[in-house]
Amino acid sequence: MKKKIEFSLGLKLVLLFAVTFLAGRGTGIAVDALSGRVQEQQAEPAISEGGLTGGNLEQETKNWGLSFREEGKPPVADVSGEELAKYNACYMEDTEEKVLYLTFDAGFENGNTAAILDALKKHNAPAAFFIVGHYLESSPDLVRRMLDEGHIVGNHSYHHPDMSQMDREAFVKELGELESLFKENFDKEMPKFYRPPQGKFSQNNLSIASELGYQTFFWSLAYVDWNVDSQPSREEALEKLTKRVHPGAIVLLHSTSKTNGEVLDEVLSKWEEMGYTFKALTDYPSMPK
Repeated sequence: MKKKIEFSLGLKLVLLFAVTFLAGRGTGIAVDALSGRVQEQQAEPAISEGGLTGGNLEQETKNWGLSFREEGKPPVADVSGEELAKYNACYMEDTEEKVLYLTFDAGFENGNTAAILDALKKHNAPAAFFIVGHYLESSPDLVRRMLDEGHIVGNHSYHHPDMSQMDREAFVKELGELESLFKENFDKEMPKFYRPPQGKFSQNNLSIASELGYQTFFWSLAYVDWNVDSQPSREEALEKLTKRVHPGAIVLLHSTSKTNGEVLDEVLSKWEEMGYTFKALTDYPSMPK
C-alpha cells in the first residue's frame, strides 16, 4: 500500500510538471466557439536566470527564448546573433548606442491599438506591427492608420500556425495569402518583414523566409503582456520594461494588452529619460539601403 501511494504521488508530480511546462511554453490560436473570433495566445518568451548559451540551429525546431542575467544588459538568446545573421534574421542590434526598435504583435483587435498609436504619435516613435490575416480582415482602418502614421506593417503569417515544420509550398502560401490581402486593401506590396508565429522556428523556415526576401525579426525585450485575462499592473509593466531595456533592443509588445494601452506613454517617457531614442526597423543596420 505504501508503494502504491508513493507511485501515485510521483505520477501526479510528473503530470503537474508536464502541464506547467507546456502551459509556460505553449503558444497558438484559440477560436471562440460562440463569436468565431480568432485570438492570438502567445506565452512569454522563455526567460531564465541562466542556462542559455546563444547556440546554433542544430535542432529541427526551436522556441525563441531569452535569459536575462544583468539589469540594463542584453540577454542571452537561444541562438546567437551571428548564427541568425546567416539567414537574414536578428533579435537585437549589437551596439552601445541607446536605440530601441519598437514592435507589436497584433493577432486581433480588442480596443487597445488606438491608445498605443496615440502614444507612439506623441513621442514621434516609429514602430512595426506584425499582423495576421484576421487582424487585417477585421480592422483595416487601424492598419491604414498604422501606415498613414509612418509605421511598418509586417507579416506574422495569415493563420498564425506553427510554421517551423512546413514545407516550402505551405510556408510560401501562409505568407503569400497575407501579402495578397495587404495588396488588395492598400494597393501596394507588403514590406518584407517577418516574425515567426508562436516564436517557433527552424533552420529550414528561416532559410525559406530569407530566400523570399524577408528579414526575420525576433526580439530581445518582452514581458508577460499577452494574457488578456490576467494583465500585469502598471507597476509590474514599468519594472520589467525599465529593468530589461538595453541598447539595441528589439522590443516585443502585444497590441491586445490593456496595460500596454494604458502605460505605453509613460513607458516611452521613462525610456527617453534613460537616454533612449527610437528607430524604425528600416534603419536596422542589416537592412538593404
